[in-house]
Amino acid sequence: MASSLPAIFSTLNYPNVKIPSTPFQVSSSSLKSHKDFPQLNISRRDFVNGLSLMPLLPYLAAPPSEAREVEVGSYLPPSPTDPSFVVFQATPKDTPALRAGNVQPYKFIIPPSWKQLRVANILSGNYCQPKCAEPWVEVKFEDEKQGKIQVVASPLIRLTNRPNATIEDIGSPEKVIASLGPFVTGNTYDPDELIETSIEKDGDQTYYKYVLETPYALTGSHNLAKATAKGSTVVLFVASANDKQWPSSKKTLQAILDSFQV
Repeated sequence: MASSLPAIFSTLNYPNVKIPSTPFQVSSSSLKSHKDFPQLNISRRDFVNGLSLMPLLPYLAAPPSEAREVEVGSYLPPSPTDPSFVVFQATPKDTPALRAGNVQPYKFIIPPSWKQLRVANILSGNYCQPKCAEPWVEVKFEDEKQGKIQVVASPLIRLTNRPNATIEDIGSPEKVIASLGPFVTGNTYDPDELIETSIEKDGDQTYYKYVLETPYALTGSHNLAKATAKGSTVVLFVASANDKQWPSSKKTLQAILDSFQV
């Protein structure tokens, strides 16, 4: 049984889970036959194997994501303003943070040929909701010819001690991207990579928008980003493309980014 635990975690890809060098052992001789306990209709083997799965219960019990790795046009409604796009509107079914009420619902348009990707448990924040200390990935979409997008959420407390702060309360667009830049690029952020900033108002909600040229980014050499704060969370929308995708997909990615609302 001892060797089954590392195998289980390896299969499920939980790199941060550490298995003790001398795991808890249950001797079969110490377990009496179920005949001595008629109220427990369970074998020794089932009992011992059940113990080995106990650390996995928080992960196994988590509601599955609604992400489907098929073209989104097959299940999302068309955009009422542009029929060449469909509308993704996040609900509690989509992410652990939405189920926990830790992120406000958001929406954006997307071409119908794109596919929604599954987000690994360890990246989704499922293990730490509702009080995560670090940013997590909400949703991810991709099209091999056009690029990829993702929504990243960060606890507000990571950027400011002021509760329910607006994005303006946190600071300038440059200050915000300095903190969130690595979550745009997937690795590091250099202020020289920031090409353009702008501010967008939508009622009471303010968004900071960014254009970045990121030659060393894991996400792609071209990144567009949009950030806002609401409730206890800062939400970052990122649209990325490589050099091959960018010339033909730039306008599409910009339209997706512009449509993002919290």
